[in-house]
Amino acid sequence: MSTITALGLVLIILMVLIGGKQGWIAFWSLILNFGFLFGAIVLIAFHVPPLLVTLTTGIIILAITIFMGEDDLQTTVAAFYASVVVMILLLILIIVVEYWAQAQGFGIEDSDDLEGMSLLIGTSFLSVAITTAVLSTLGAIAEAAMAITAGLAEILNRHPKTPDQQLVKSGMQIGHQIIGTTLNTLFFGFFGGLLALFVWFAGLDYSLGTIMNNKIFVLEMIAVLISFLAVILTVPVATWTMVWRHRHHSVSKKEV
Repeated sequence: MSTITALGLVLIILMVLIGGKQGWIAFWSLILNFGFLFGAIVLIAFHVPPLLVTLTTGIIILAITIFMGEDDLQTTVAAFYASVVVMILLLILIIVVEYWAQAQGFGIEDSDDLEGMSLLIGTSFLSVAITTAVLSTLGAIAEAAMAITAGLAEILNRHPKTPDQQLVKSGMQIGHQIIGTTLNTLFFGFFGGLLALFVWFAGLDYSLGTIMNNKIFVLEMIAVLISFLAVILTVPVATWTMVWRHRHHSVSKKEV
């Protein structure tokens, strides 16, 4: 048995023991998301427009993550709408930032691994960088959207006549509580993933200017900063989406 297989079995067992049925569903949502990510790689490799693949795959992954993670439609629908809106806004921002940064492709640290290989793969490395940046934000967007909408849904279940202004205030307060934790999670994930590269930089006496202009570092830093923006932007968007759905639902009930 390989190490990955053993860790996978441990993951399944713990998710089922602790999460029960919902843990089992969450595990299958993870498998489905992996399958769609692999499918996106294959489509891009076969020269399907990367931006189209990114948008389609992103919406599918958000739907799987959100709808398979919660049964309450009031929460999931609002979270899904908010997540899609934030993803589209970030896609526009990422296109501008990645084009301006021009950090796509491989760095000099990859030269030994790429020696003798052709880089003429027929796919724009800029499009690949945009796709990577967008897909790396989906988890943070879905998590923040679900936290906001679930909190507001609980308030509405207890106090159905809560005014819109109070819902907006409550949503922003929930956002203030999750932003700090989420940003720290993203930062330490970034630092841990690039620890070996930082050791390399220190061992080769890279200057601060060289590090800040290194392609690998810049690409990862852009992804982390975009994820930060995704979490911050999701808070007001998810709040207003939940308020809009509550208002629309109230109007529909009055008309009936």
